[in-house]
Amino acid sequence: MNQKANILVIYTGGTIGMMKDPETAQLKSVDFNLIYNHVPELKRFNVDIETVSFEHPVDSSEIGVENWKTLATIIRDRYAQFDGFVVLHGSDTMAYSASALSFMFDGLKKPIIFTGSQLPIGTIRTDGKENLITAIEIAAAKNKNGAPLIQEVAVYFDYQLFRGNRCTKDSAENFEAFRSPNFVPLGVAGVHIVYNEDKFYHTQSQEFTVNMDINTKVVLLKLYPGINFELYKGLFNPTNVSAIILESFGAGNAPTSSIFRSLLSDFIGKGGIVLNITQCNSGSVKQGMYATSAVFNDLGVISGRDMTTEAAVTKLMVALNSANTKELLGSNLRGELTLN
Repeated sequence: MNQKANILVIYTGGTIGMMKDPETAQLKSVDFNLIYNHVPELKRFNVDIETVSFEHPVDSSEIGVENWKTLATIIRDRYAQFDGFVVLHGSDTMAYSASALSFMFDGLKKPIIFTGSQLPIGTIRTDGKENLITAIEIAAAKNKNGAPLIQEVAVYFDYQLFRGNRCTKDSAENFEAFRSPNFVPLGVAGVHIVYNEDKFYHTQSQEFTVNMDINTKVVLLKLYPGINFELYKGLFNPTNVSAIILESFGAGNAPTSSIFRSLLSDFIGKGGIVLNITQCNSGSVKQGMYATSAVFNDLGVISGRDMTTEAAVTKLMVALNSANTKELLGSNLRGELTLN
């Protein structure tokens, strides 16, 4: 008989952990210590489940760096005790948190599966139960050698398993809320869960560590036709801003503005970092393909290739205080970008 997997379910907040009070009709947080009462189907799994909740559950729109550190600490301190982790999280910023943890942890060899729901778990039509049940099943899955099948941070939502730093929230209303624009799903749950095992990420690091040294002096600037760069001069001040992420047009293009070029040149010359990602729904930055992006190569702007906004923001925050930030940004650290 196979040994039971030990899974830790961590509730951070969000819709999945809500249910309606029958007397007041108001939504209140579920006590996940009574998880089997809310999801009795879990009793049929050959899995031992423990739960822990944030002392004060956080709406996903309020999630920040300190919450990432709390979550990382919970996992780090219990890493040896459990075979896998399921993080219940509000969907709005789930892709940011999943991306952040993927970069904060090095040497991860166990699954951290984020999931949530569009409807509260106490609602009759909720998607929360299926998401939770399957996320736990995935976190408990072992390969033929008895090691965890998934050894990275992932997001499971509406029958699809995505790499955490490759996905983005796509819909505020549909159950199919997430997509992975530039990378195939790691798995699809139908009658059976079909995994794309050749796409799994496996760390080359032998030691399990967590980086809590996060720099939030990051600015995200989305370009648009008619943009007045005079209005944004204050952003290009390396005293207050360490890095700027440009959401550029198409394959990394931007207006040929002398003011913009001067701002970039001065900022980078004083030690600031600029990362270029596309604002398109899918595709990759290819600096120099067009004349309107060739200037970026001349100035030292770093190509973000096909990273999502969520991955770019969190990767920068984690990498900024490193001695080799530029090298890290151009490298594929956790499967977050395509190099060729």
